[in-house]
Amino acid sequence: MARVPLRSRLLAVAACCALAGGLTACSGDEPPDNADLVAGKKAFTEKCGSCHVLGRAGTKGVQGPNLDEAFRRSMKDGLGRGTVRGAVHSQIIHPATVPESNKVAYMPANLVRGKLAEDVAAYVAASVSLTGKDEGLLAVAVPVAGAGKPVVASGGTLQLPADPNGQLAYITKVASAKPGQLTIESKNEAAIPHDIALEGGGVNEKGETVQGGGVSKISASVKAGKYQFYCTISGHREGGMEGVLTVK
Repeated sequence: MARVPLRSRLLAVAACCALAGGLTACSGDEPPDNADLVAGKKAFTEKCGSCHVLGRAGTKGVQGPNLDEAFRRSMKDGLGRGTVRGAVHSQIIHPATVPESNKVAYMPANLVRGKLAEDVAAYVAASVSLTGKDEGLLAVAVPVAGAGKPVVASGGTLQLPADPNGQLAYITKVASAKPGQLTIESKNEAAIPHDIALEGGGVNEKGETVQGGGVSKISASVKAGKYQFYCTISGHREGGMEGVLTVK
């Protein structure tokens, strides 16, 4: 049986919502009065951003469909944001499964639940396929990934935590250290698994995969030069989870 792309699944759900126009979750292009878009953006970034691109949220995941592109054509043809909201909410609660197994889901069910699932769907629907940037409280709801100040090693240890909001980034893309034995520790407070690896100058080291407060750690002897640090989880480096370590 042919595998059905998740993008097609989303559009199919959207079409069902459009036909069932009386459904509350699918009616109206404005977010519901009780929708908390700030909470929705925060939860989307933490729980979904490592897999999906959504321009307004600043997420760059590459494992799942690009949400802006998934709906762009249909919205241009008249698909309403209320219908998109219903489709996204339905996908959160009842994820599409891999056709061959009818059991394995493309993503875990109930990554977010109840009111928060509605908030995520409302934020995605309000933001998808829009150019520009979020404004007001939405603009500052989630710090820009990887935009922290450069980090300097101290006492032979370099602290490079993963972004605590679940984005595909460490707290900075720039770090420095002195030549010699160096330990790199990367704490990951998010629920999304990450690790840290270092390559360059003959070094090729990788730490364990951690989440929920765990620390990925590597040790290596480094000499003057530039090194790349990055996450080895599939799609994470491609999504921007990398940086440069300068040793001098």
